[in-house]
Amino acid sequence: MIIVVMVLSLLVQTTLNSRFKKYSRIPISASGAEVSAKMMEDNGISDVRIGSVNGQLTDHYNPADKTINLSDSVFAQRNIAAAAVAAHETGHCLQHAQGYGPLKLRSAMVPVVSFANNTVQWVLLAGVLFINIFPNLIWIGIGLFALTTIFSFVTLPVEIDASRRAIAWLENSGLTTYETLPLAKDALKWAAYTYVIAALGSLATLFYYIGVASNRR
Repeated sequence: MIIVVMVLSLLVQTTLNSRFKKYSRIPISASGAEVSAKMMEDNGISDVRIGSVNGQLTDHYNPADKTINLSDSVFAQRNIAAAAVAAHETGHCLQHAQGYGPLKLRSAMVPVVSFANNTVQWVLLAGVLFINIFPNLIWIGIGLFALTTIFSFVTLPVEIDASRRAIAWLENSGLTTYETLPLAKDALKWAAYTYVIAALGSLATLFYYIGVASNRR
């Protein structure tokens, strides 16, 4: 199962990169930053800052400090791929402003999941090594890993809804046409697949650890 997920993950990531590269050559009239600014203006949001970050597809919305952080390839570029990404991240901004439940849940989970991510591998390793001395230690590690798995599934509706908001706005913004809107939809579809694969991969790994713990009892 884990191998299948790894193959699917590679396929999805390769396709995603290919689609974004292709759609980055399709020009539109606004940059990513301008798309975000216009989308917020249309929705009455004025207290969120738009900035740029290094990297590729490192775009994200930070509800803690109300910032939309767009990668260099999105912030200043005027193409349909950049517009799709910028609108998606602004979709998270709209979720925050409107008190979208799944986003609130994900944000509340961040401190606990951050701790789990930083400690889970060490706890699991110690649990395997000392399974005969401290048999419950591995189950503590599995519990920590389960938190990260739950987080990955909580993330799914948040990402899907942000893309839905992005497409709905792009369709009515005047920035896209009947030719370019399907490209934005396709780009965001493949981006969503990465979250689905990540969630399935986390679940498969969780089952693997449970199997290891059960077999060593």
